Amino acid sequence: MEIKLITKDNFAELIEIYRQGLATNIATFQNDSPIWKDWDKGHLDFCRICIYENSKMLGWTALSPVSSRCVYSGVAEVSVYVATDSRGKGIGKLLLNELIKQSESNGIWTLQCGIFSENQSSIKLHEKCGFRIVGYREKIGKKNGVWKDNVLMEYRSKIVGID
Repeated sequence: MEIKLITKDNFAELIEIYRQGLATNIATFQNDSPIWKDWDKGHLDFCRICIYENSKMLGWTALSPVSSRCVYSGVAEVSVYVATDSRGKGIGKLLLNELIKQSESNGIWTLQCGIFSENQSSIKLHEKCGFRIVGYREKIGKKNGVWKDNVLMEYRSKIVGID
């Protein structure tokens, strides 16, 4: 397996995996795939990570800023998606562990995510990688007309922002 950067050149492969996540109805509130320009603008310039095997993207992860306030400059929101045929093979764990490593190298001290409560595989994956549940948002938004709850999870670095 090979870790690569997400770029405009491999964005179509990322979108294919994202659409597989959309189809589950438990990955995101979004219903449509973004275009490169919007995706690029909405994600931090670093920690755009994907994993390939035999020239095929198996999954990806990236960070979005949580606030424009400087006090939160070391806090980012995690997105992680694994191709349908690559789930259950440790790809998500590889991605999240690499994301943690690279995010700390870039000064990020807190990673956070909101996961639909029924997406137990994602919650368990994040827990395996050191995230902890810090909250619960009841009926925070609708997905296809159905109210969804979010489990709030957080990873706090043990090496960045400890002064």
